[in-house]
Amino acid sequence: MPSDDRRSALIGALRYFRDLGVEEVLRPGPGGSDDAGLAASAASPASARPVEETSSGPGRETAGGDAVPAAATASDLAAVRAAVAACQLCRLAQTRTQTVFSDGTGKTRIMFVGEAPGADEDATGVPFVGRAGQLLTKMIEGGMGLSRQDVYIANVLKCRPPGNRNPEPDEIALCRPYLEAQVGLVAPAALVALGKFAAQFLLETEEPISRLRGRWGSYRGIPVMPTYHPSFLLRQPERKKEAWEDLLKVLERLGLPSPRRPGGAT
Repeated sequence: MPSDDRRSALIGALRYFRDLGVEEVLRPGPGGSDDAGLAASAASPASARPVEETSSGPGRETAGGDAVPAAATASDLAAVRAAVAACQLCRLAQTRTQTVFSDGTGKTRIMFVGEAPGADEDATGVPFVGRAGQLLTKMIEGGMGLSRQDVYIANVLKCRPPGNRNPEPDEIALCRPYLEAQVGLVAPAALVALGKFAAQFLLETEEPISRLRGRWGSYRGIPVMPTYHPSFLLRQPERKKEAWEDLLKVLERLGLPSPRRPGGAT
């Protein structure tokens, strides 16, 4: 049987998923009858609502054309962040220092999605702040001519896998509703998938990133541009030009001006 704290966190997270309209959450491992009862009672549908639904306040247009009040969006993202911070759904909760939710504004046209936090991110609670994060900042600011704070950055997983190992399928499945909620609330005009795991998650495919990069895909009607993860580019710097070309396609798609040369992105 889970401890009282873990039980409360589990119930809170599952009830949050229920309110987002999620009707089923997978649990890794055999699981006892108490845990199964928890999941059934906490996640059973009640008054589910779509994440974009709000009632008042000044609005902005989402990628799909629906108005989302900015204040309500910020409030809802804060609620998702709180649910993530309390999450105990998978084994990573036992090894993390803290959860890593997002960076940047929730009112943006471009959202970057990576795979999982590393050691620096686990220590600070901010995604992409280590060497790979510094390169991502150069890609955004030097390569795209944008400010890092003008985009939204998140990961598929919200906790660091031990030793920076690859995410496991059950961890991705359990974290899925959090990222889905973030995308739904931010409602970007374009998603940039950084690396294999983010691209495969958003595009629901098992194709390698070498085949996916540079080709537009779609996630729930939102255009997705897969490109290389910055950590890969640190190991293979000769591929930076390809990644920059991918980012230029995003700018072109959104009608934004393109820098004449890669600059800091290379």
